[in-house]
Order: sequence, then C-alpha cells, then structure tokens
Amino acid sequence: MVEIKTDASLDAMREAGRVVASALDAAQRAAAVGVSLRELDEAAREVLREAGASSPFLGYRPQFAPTPFPAVICASVNDAIVHGIPGDYRLRDGDLVTVDCGATLDGWSGDAAVSFTVGTPRPADVRLIETTRQALEAGIAAAVAGGRMGDISHAVGTVGRAAGYGIMEDYGGHGIGRRMHEDPPVPNEGRPGRGFPLRHGLVLAIEPMFLAGGLDAYTTDADGWTLRTTDGSRAAHSEHTVAITDDGPRILTAL
Repeated sequence: MVEIKTDASLDAMREAGRVVASALDAAQRAAAVGVSLRELDEAAREVLREAGASSPFLGYRPQFAPTPFPAVICASVNDAIVHGIPGDYRLRDGDLVTVDCGATLDGWSGDAAVSFTVGTPRPADVRLIETTRQALEAGIAAAVAGGRMGDISHAVGTVGRAAGYGIMEDYGGHGIGRRMHEDPPVPNEGRPGRGFPLRHGLVLAIEPMFLAGGLDAYTTDADGWTLRTTDGSRAAHSEHTVAITDDGPRILTAL
C-alpha cells in the first residue's frame, strides 16, 4: 500500500531528513586514513543521539538477513556496493567509501547515502562518484507530479549505462515515510511513461548504485549483508529522500 503524505507530514519528514544529512556529514568529516569504520558509525550515532532520533538501520532484519543489522550506518568500501557493516577496518589512502544512513524522528523516517574518497583520489573513482551523483540529480529532476515512476528509473539508468557502469537489477530505491522501506519500489532502470503515477505527497528514496566494471552481477559476503562486485571493481551509491510536490521535487535529506 502506498501512503500519500500531507504537507504537514512532509515538513515532519524534512526534520528527520536534516538529522540524516547531519549524520552523513559527521561520518564523512570523521573519515581519514587510519580511522576505523566503527568510528564513522560512532560519529553518526552521536548526531542521532543529540537530535533525539532513532536509527531504522540498527536492529533491522529483512528476510534475507541472517542477523539484525548492528549499526546506524552502512559503510561500504571499494568493491562493496551497499550494506557494509562498519567494523574494525581502518581506512587507507585512496579508499572509496559509501556511507548510507537513516533516522527516525517523531515517527517519520529519512534515508540518504553519499560516496567519497579518502586521501588521494583515483581519477576513475572521482568519475564514478560524480556520475552516480549526476544520476541522482537526473532522477530527482524527473520526480515531478504527473509523471511516472519509469521516468525516474529511466533518467537514472540512462546516466549509468552511458558511462559504461553496471546496475544491479534487483536493488534500487523505495517509498519511505513512517517506515524506512515502503511501497512503491524505485528501480534504477525503466521505461519512461510507465509505472506508478507520481503525485503530490508521494515520498521516495531515490538511490543510484553503479558498478565501475560494467557488470550487473554481485556477490554476498558471509555476513549475509555486504554486497560486492563480482569482478572486484569499485562501486558508488548516492541517495536522497525526495518528496513529489506540485511545486517540483523537494529534497528532504539535504544538509
């Protein structure tokens, strides 16, 4: 079931989104050579704690997961695409890091992700991250009342394929509101003019995930959570929570 939000609900979701943006900013600012992924999680936890928000990630256990997720962020490094568990790994010069974070405040959720490099960036990583960000921007631009879900999916997928990147077929964005994951799904590829109608009050997490090697396939680590490229190539992920409004798309997780 798809829930259409009221304007008051969108304002409340914006407050949750501010917390998400601040937590991502804190995690990224904490990232440096020698810093552990667990320390990035601690930086985000402190932001949630100060805001009086809870984490929809912590303790989350979907059907595929063997154990509940143990952190408030996903921290995925280099060939890890999404769902990386932040542990004792210490960042190295040139690492490509993706941090995904959610927050629930006053019953409403926000969800966003950012990819960045630590230390000296590789040119190929800079291009991958920038292209993923551009795909997110294209998807947001297509998130207009009167359109269709396929418009968003087509916009995202076109950017990724033009750059020669792989796109996981069965992972993408989602509706969001009182729960982190709601209907409808938001695929990262699709046909324009098709799919669920976009209307004022629909809120979506739009999240391109691109695989640098060009393959769409991925593997799952023994932890049951971390997804990796099959060829060892790097991956990037960019995400915002976005509301469809009659005045255009409203980004709820902007800093």
